Amino acid sequence: MSNGKFAVAGATGRLGRHVMDVLAERGHQAVPMSRATGVDIITGEGLADAVAGADVIIDVASWHASEQEAAAEFFRTAARNLHEAGREAGADRVVAMSVIGADKATAGFVAAQQVHEEAHLAGPLPARILRAAQFHEFVGQLLDWQQGGIAHVPALPTQLVACRTVAEALVDLAVDPDAPARPGSGVPIPEIAGPRRESMADAAKLLGDRRGITVVEVDGSGFPDAEIAAAGGFLPGPHAKLAGPTFQEWLEAQV
Repeated sequence: MSNGKFAVAGATGRLGRHVMDVLAERGHQAVPMSRATGVDIITGEGLADAVAGADVIIDVASWHASEQEAAAEFFRTAARNLHEAGREAGADRVVAMSVIGADKATAGFVAAQQVHEEAHLAGPLPARILRAAQFHEFVGQLLDWQQGGIAHVPALPTQLVACRTVAEALVDLAVDPDAPARPGSGVPIPEIAGPRRESMADAAKLLGDRRGITVVEVDGSGFPDAEIAAAGGFLPGPHAKLAGPTFQEWLEAQV
């Protein structure tokens, strides 16, 4: 697709900012949708005007907390509203962001992504889903949640990925005319992850050293679906696209 028009839900968020940058660099017109730009995908305020003339709607809007039911309701409502507004505007399809392991999770934010995927796939517009590994920035969130100068971080396997890398893969999916509109018939949902397997605790120690925070490695008990994560349930599958930078490379590039 050359010079298409995209409406981006969550455009001012951590991932959305990168999606907007990638679209602009590739010569596409991109309309940012967030409450900061006067568009509320939950109440519908400003939504019809924002998606008018859009070829593709990209949904990277996220919920600010990890409570499963609240997150699920947010995703369910947002997907319904985006599909309805997009259908009325004549959009071709919706492309949505999800998390690797959403199909395996039983609790918390990742489990709510099951609802997100199902809501999009059940909508009136053709939907494409991209599942991503945890972002590099998630490590900082883990440290932010801790009190004092000590952080307890689980030694769970992960394949951390850069937001910019995810944004590029998402735009690739959005513009590819041959990408399957819905998973099925043996076609897996595409995945994007970092270049190598890492320990969340090891990554946190690298960042903790910079921040003057002592990171204590723990076994993961008390974290949602820790056993599934420990068994590799949230790692990319064999069909996933793997792309750098590694967490350490990304961290060293931060100002």
